[in-house]
Amino acid sequence: MGLASMAQADEQKAPAPPMDVKSTFRNICGFCHEDYGRRAAKGPQLMNTARSDEFIMNRVKHGMPGRMAAFGSIFNDDQIRQIIKFIRSLKEGVEPQNPS
Repeated sequence: MGLASMAQADEQKAPAPPMDVKSTFRNICGFCHEDYGRRAAKGPQLMNTARSDEFIMNRVKHGMPGRMAAFGSIFNDDQIRQIIKFIRSLKEGVEPQNPS
């Protein structure tokens, strides 16, 4: 298969399905950020955090030694932005939803 054929095959691949942020958060982040981040547990409460989006992006990507794992090799920047959007949408007493 030549390079042109390989490039064409890549273009024909279906786009990846959108990330289920709610499920991802529950299964990965929820161990430390209880109730979808609405309550503190091993990690801090994330709902209504005063931290900037830039701070959260950096912390998710690079972690904090001894406190939080780095997830930059697991999530790309767009996925982390979706997680931040999810965190920003959290409300007490309202079932969390995937960002739209």
